[in-house]
Amino acid sequence: MVSTQSTTGPRIESHNPATGEVIGSVPVMDEAEVRERVQRARKAQEGWVALDHRERARQLLRVQDWLAANARTIAERLSAETGKPRFDSLLHEVTASCELIKTLSREAPKVLAPTRVSSGLLLTKKAWKVYEPHGVIGVISPWNFPLTLAMSPTVTALYAGNAVVLKPSEVTPLVGDIVAEAFTAAEVHPDVVQVLSGDGSTGAALVHAGVDKIAFTGSTRTGKKIMAAAAETLTPVVMELGGKDPMVVCADADIENAAAGAVWAGFANSGQICMSIERVYVPEAVHDRFVDAVVERTEALRQGVDSDEHPVDVGAMIAPTQAAIVEAHIADARDKGAEVLTGGVRRSDLGGDFFAPTVLTGCTHDMDIVNEETFGPVLPIVKVRDEDEAVRLANDSRYGLTASVWTANRAKGERIARELKAGSVLINDHITVYAITELPFGGIKESGFGRVHGVEGLLEFARPKSVVLERLPQVNRLLWFPYPKAGFDVAARATGFLYRTNPVDKVKALLGL
Repeated sequence: MVSTQSTTGPRIESHNPATGEVIGSVPVMDEAEVRERVQRARKAQEGWVALDHRERARQLLRVQDWLAANARTIAERLSAETGKPRFDSLLHEVTASCELIKTLSREAPKVLAPTRVSSGLLLTKKAWKVYEPHGVIGVISPWNFPLTLAMSPTVTALYAGNAVVLKPSEVTPLVGDIVAEAFTAAEVHPDVVQVLSGDGSTGAALVHAGVDKIAFTGSTRTGKKIMAAAAETLTPVVMELGGKDPMVVCADADIENAAAGAVWAGFANSGQICMSIERVYVPEAVHDRFVDAVVERTEALRQGVDSDEHPVDVGAMIAPTQAAIVEAHIADARDKGAEVLTGGVRRSDLGGDFFAPTVLTGCTHDMDIVNEETFGPVLPIVKVRDEDEAVRLANDSRYGLTASVWTANRAKGERIARELKAGSVLINDHITVYAITELPFGGIKESGFGRVHGVEGLLEFARPKSVVLERLPQVNRLLWFPYPKAGFDVAARATGFLYRTNPVDKVKALLGL
């Protein structure tokens, strides 16, 4: 395993958003260092791919074991760098990473095994497909779930036989040390995972460093830049980008349960989740009851610095710049007629980058708070006539990551789930689809493309190769030059006989009628 340390150049400081305290620093790696790490990974990949699937699984299960053994300490380190409650760090980062490794260790050997396929009309041929790694995968991961969203593409790519060069976000750079420690302690194949540190220039260098595929998780704006850069060398990419997730509340929903779900899925991690509920559509018949329940639950939330003595529900935002986006969206909504029922302000009294969980009503589709990704603790509620209008407005977005529908009628829920335009839809829940690691996860429209998790996630990091064996080589000559004199007529009759669907037409074709 290679450490993230470098002796030259500028450094990036990491701050605890909840306290402002400097908790560490990392170097900004330059283009030469990035290319050297990619080459190291490429050399290591030759040995890694030579291992069979079960041996790779054995090594990666040791990473899972290390994460589980150090779960409490890792969660505390993650919370110190992100400002989120330790419960969030433990469950959504450490536990989630362990669950994915466990799932992949069971599924990867089966999914990536050579598979026989029918050779169709060519009866003398044997056909099968095999899956090969791309080579070196460049992973650029975000700050909101710095461990989960680094480990997910990394371990998936490794199971498929690739080496990985990981560049964590410069906002949470110390997570790179955790990843490096995990693979070193587990004695995974040397150098097969390389961890970079640095800023946007380091990420740009990785895209241009000759990797074989890029896996990026982050904002749509940055994703477009990475995709444009990758296009210069036709480097394939998988993009998990922004979201503006809608919640559709049906008139028959359990209002108290829906309100509780909205508060959790809207304010978990201070709303800094690509799958956070960022738009709520409620029929006028139950609107007021729903709003009252949401406000009551929101005002009961505990916010601050998490500790054993004072556990909290909502932590800090990652930085003042992110809080400024939230403020701007709320100001725009107010100017256009929305009402702030609770929150709407920074919590400077708590000492860090905290923003009060906020509930807005009277929201409409001409507001930034409904159209643009806010990525903060805000629930904009839109009153609608009925469920049909709710679905229409929910689909009126350039994003399509996840969505949810809340109803007591299962059939209705499944119908609306089919109508909602998103990569994932949950019924009477939100966010947790990512925890079901056998399901593919990803978005449509400007929320990205490609998938992580599930069979589809594994196959993102493997290239299918078709292999065909001719068991009777002399048969090939029947189709080679020179073409027989009557070959065209015979072939035409045979095609009609084989592929016409009506039995009478089949006979006519065979007879040339």
